[in-house]
Amino acid sequence: MKLSNWGNYPVIDAEVKSFINEDSLRTIIKTSEEIIPRGLGRCYGDSALNKNIISTLRFNHMLCFNDETGELVCESGVSLEEILDIFVPRGWFLPTTPGTKFVTVGGAIASNVHGKNHHESGSFCNHVNWLDLMLSNGDTVRCSRSENSDLFEATCGGMGLTGITLRASFNLIPIESAFIRQEVIRANNFEEIMQVFADSADWTYSVAWIDCLSKGDNLGRSVMMRGEHAKVSEIRNNAHKNAPLILPKKMKFNVPFNFPSFALNSLSVKAFNALYFGKSPKKPTESIIDYDQFFYPLDSVLNWNRIYGKKGFTQYQFVLPIESGKEGMEAILNKIADSGLGSFLAVLKLFGKQEDMLSFPTEGYTLALDFPISDKLFPFLDELDAMVLDYGGRLYMAKDVRMNAKMLSGYPHLDKFKDIKHQYDPRNIFSSLQSKRVGI
Repeated sequence: MKLSNWGNYPVIDAEVKSFINEDSLRTIIKTSEEIIPRGLGRCYGDSALNKNIISTLRFNHMLCFNDETGELVCESGVSLEEILDIFVPRGWFLPTTPGTKFVTVGGAIASNVHGKNHHESGSFCNHVNWLDLMLSNGDTVRCSRSENSDLFEATCGGMGLTGITLRASFNLIPIESAFIRQEVIRANNFEEIMQVFADSADWTYSVAWIDCLSKGDNLGRSVMMRGEHAKVSEIRNNAHKNAPLILPKKMKFNVPFNFPSFALNSLSVKAFNALYFGKSPKKPTESIIDYDQFFYPLDSVLNWNRIYGKKGFTQYQFVLPIESGKEGMEAILNKIADSGLGSFLAVLKLFGKQEDMLSFPTEGYTLALDFPISDKLFPFLDELDAMVLDYGGRLYMAKDVRMNAKMLSGYPHLDKFKDIKHQYDPRNIFSSLQSKRVGI
């Protein structure tokens, strides 16, 4: 079958197999030369693509929940959406979440996803108590920080290359409502938004939209959205106050076809960015919104990836360490602005401290930008790669579709990961188009 991930690039021929129990999975693994697990396909590039794919979507049962501690045990094919639908009405929320809830637990572990609260709570695997992993020989082992810890660390952010995650235990956090107390702050340039991030250190959630095509005194102008889980006493709408844990019903929109390739160009992106920044409040403004609006605004637009046209798109996400963040980010933003290739979906966040084996976050600033695929895009991204490395940064593998092996030099524990991966998978059964491209 023809298959691609969320970026709609590349499109490949693949055989997809699914399993409903460990015996059927064991048979698939033992009869495959190479294979990669795949959940809902929301990684942007080719990290969950290969000619042979194991879909985890039928292995999707919730197994037990502790109402006192918030510990949830579930199978890897369970989606974050399913968890939210069941547990928010009971007063529980995810400990951290990416910008889409259409992600499986197995995918969240493989990519060690991060959210708007990384500076406070770290990545998803910071909250995983243990996981069960099926290895290339068919054995199932339990991994945690105290049991098979090397394999646990390699699996968290290991892009599915150590084995198939079967089950996981992690803790949800208690909430009073399904709403977020949000404050919106406008910053006129990158120096201002850095100060806003510094001033937001005590806020649980913070993220900024950034105009990546602005220049001069307006370089890096941004709009910060920071938030806290709203207490019932803070909710002003009486209907919501009476049912604080129930998400308001709202319409979803759909992009029914691929946009023409000329729809997204420097002029349309500049116009959108000017409009978005212009309509943002000049003074800090507070409001109460539901968690969907705050965490998952794009999930309300089904198939929004079609906006980038038939050729598809890629998201370029990098992180620069805190010490080189200002100089490096301004240099890269200038490079993007000069190219005219910038995106209207550009997101800036500040990471806290973290240095796992192959996980993306490290203390510093991360910028994610969407680029439609074009003939001149990849040579331009090669130039950005060189700048990212010069400033001590690295790229996010879950968003990547074209980086070379050199870019993995930004991961200081890469050799340790390779040693553990090949110790437990000596025949390199678990491999993706990405892993072969970057030499893992």
